[in-house]
Amino acid sequence: MTSRLAVSLAGFLLLGSIAIIIAVSVIQVHKTNYLSPGLKYGIVLDAGSSRTTVYLYQWPAEKENNTGVVSQTLKCRIDGPGISSFGQDIDQDRSTWHSMKACMAQTLETIPLSQHNSTPLFLGATAGMRLLRSKNESASDKILLDIRRYLQSLPFSFGNASIISGEEEGLYGWITANYLMGNFLEKNLWNAWVRPHGAKTIGSLDLGGASTQIAFSTRPAEGQAPPGYTKVWLYGYEYSVYTHSFTCYGKDEAERKVLASLVRTSSSSQVKNPCFHTGYSTTMSAGYIFETPCNQKTSNYNPKQQLTLVGTGDPGLCRSAVRAAFDLASCQGRSNCSFNGVYQPPVSGDFVAYAGFSYITEMFGLNQSFSLDAFDSKIRSHCSLPWKTLIEGSSKKEKYLRSYCYSANLAYVLLVEGYKFSPETWNNIRFQNEINQNSVAWPLGYMLALSNMIPAEAKLVQLPMATSVFAGLLFMFSTLAILCFMFLAIALVRACY
Repeated sequence: MTSRLAVSLAGFLLLGSIAIIIAVSVIQVHKTNYLSPGLKYGIVLDAGSSRTTVYLYQWPAEKENNTGVVSQTLKCRIDGPGISSFGQDIDQDRSTWHSMKACMAQTLETIPLSQHNSTPLFLGATAGMRLLRSKNESASDKILLDIRRYLQSLPFSFGNASIISGEEEGLYGWITANYLMGNFLEKNLWNAWVRPHGAKTIGSLDLGGASTQIAFSTRPAEGQAPPGYTKVWLYGYEYSVYTHSFTCYGKDEAERKVLASLVRTSSSSQVKNPCFHTGYSTTMSAGYIFETPCNQKTSNYNPKQQLTLVGTGDPGLCRSAVRAAFDLASCQGRSNCSFNGVYQPPVSGDFVAYAGFSYITEMFGLNQSFSLDAFDSKIRSHCSLPWKTLIEGSSKKEKYLRSYCYSANLAYVLLVEGYKFSPETWNNIRFQNEINQNSVAWPLGYMLALSNMIPAEAKLVQLPMATSVFAGLLFMFSTLAILCFMFLAIALVRACY
């Protein structure tokens, strides 16, 4: 009787030990939590032709398919003009440097102290510096050297301060727009980031001060390799993108081209400007108009000559003056050409138009989407307003308010006659500068591409039981199970013999 009880007890303990070993192992494996190692940060200074803006981004350190899930944490606009203006006005330079240091102080406060040394810091200069480099390379080199010295003095991981190409600017803008629209990633029911099913990308249209960019996803015909195409790898997928940048066709530089054309056709120092409103006049030097690589100087050029521009408020003549700044004849009859003889595949799909494009439509009180006829009607009615009527109740600065007639016609000619948007495809454009409280601008796309090269950190593992407790339980019940098995084996042998 005692022998049977011992055998039964040993069997019970054996089965119980095996069950406990299995249960403990399952809990330890399947109840394990993976904690994020925290956030990574990155800083990009967008040194544009008219201003510099500091962007601070953050993303989970472990990343998704080798690319960070990036969000904008801070945006700080530096007072004053772009860095290409350094060296022209000492007082303005001092004010700009002071504002830049204030913005960088904000980033220092926002990023945890332990992350300072590992946070990459980059400055990308765009068309303003591209133009200065073509005009005076030593001046652009000195500006970049001074900025590098300052940025290297900060407690961040300085990457570079350089001039990016127009094509890079367009590509990074395209990446930004599509990322913010959720065309690369979305969260599924299990809260995991995945590529959206049947996702389509959108094109991007950027109007800056010195250049304008177009970018959209399309593939060249089989066996052809036309210019303007590039491939980008994001979140585990490859995209083929056409992009082109037109230097001298940003809002400020294109206006200088228009003014230069008006000056050349004028017989006196008093120049009629159909893009300025009736009743408005201003004086500017010939140097302001012609001292740019975008314009050829006249034979009797005198940079100190004072020119008086008198507004006539004629929308039709204004558009003709703007159109004259484009070489449209070189692309006449060609569906795969924009202007100035530049190859461009026909536009297709949806587009987001930001920066200068969006500022113009906001001024006109238009929504993000509207018809081409509505835009044309707004332009004509705005340009026809007398200056006195326009300034009543307006809080905008004179230099901006006087130029909206011109800049709206620039946007029209560029989009319709340059990029070849028809009344139908125009309806696929949305004019907006922000998506989900994030700025549509090239620095975010730049940081997304950069995060592709920053090593990911492994997730931290949080076990339900301490390793020592798990090992102790496993050893104890494994030993008990072995002893019970040996006891039962001996009892079986004795029963047989």
